[in-house]
Amino acid sequence: MKHKLLVAVAFSLAAGLGMASASAVAQATHAAHASPAAQVDVSDAWARGTVPGQTSSAVYMTLQAHQPTTLLSVSTPVAANADVHEMKLDGTLMKMRALPKGLPLEANKPVELKPGSYHIMLTDLKTPLKKGDTVPVTLKFETADHKTSELQVQATVRDLTAAPAGGGMAGMAGMAHGAHK
Repeated sequence: MKHKLLVAVAFSLAAGLGMASASAVAQATHAAHASPAAQVDVSDAWARGTVPGQTSSAVYMTLQAHQPTTLLSVSTPVAANADVHEMKLDGTLMKMRALPKGLPLEANKPVELKPGSYHIMLTDLKTPLKKGDTVPVTLKFETADHKTSELQVQATVRDLTAAPAGGGMAGMAGMAHGAHK
């Protein structure tokens, strides 16, 4: 009963205040499901919109763990594949690679998943992502003492051209995203 009340209050507050951020809902849902395992705050979860025929996109957010934790894996019903990726400059080339061992999160240090850096890569999309839609994403975490937990996040789809200052998906069109498994 307490879980349902917490989730209902979070949804009511988010809707009533017109908040697009998934932070309040994600934290309330996580708190209600929380075990002694990973306590991770999520803010500003969003996904990049697509155009007809586009089969990949990305999800971004800021994660902050309360203890050393690893983002082990991700999943979503909107894509056949969802992986944690990193983009890194290698000489003069920007390269993207999957992080098969996950993304380490230091205690109380925010990690921003953003264009041109860490992100959640979605491949083999099952449907186009349209501005204003939401993408459900399940994040699986593991603490240093090997306790696992999952967190459900709703990422709001933004316009295809949306990118924070200093980042972008330029140059990603020619990358073979499906090869990262």
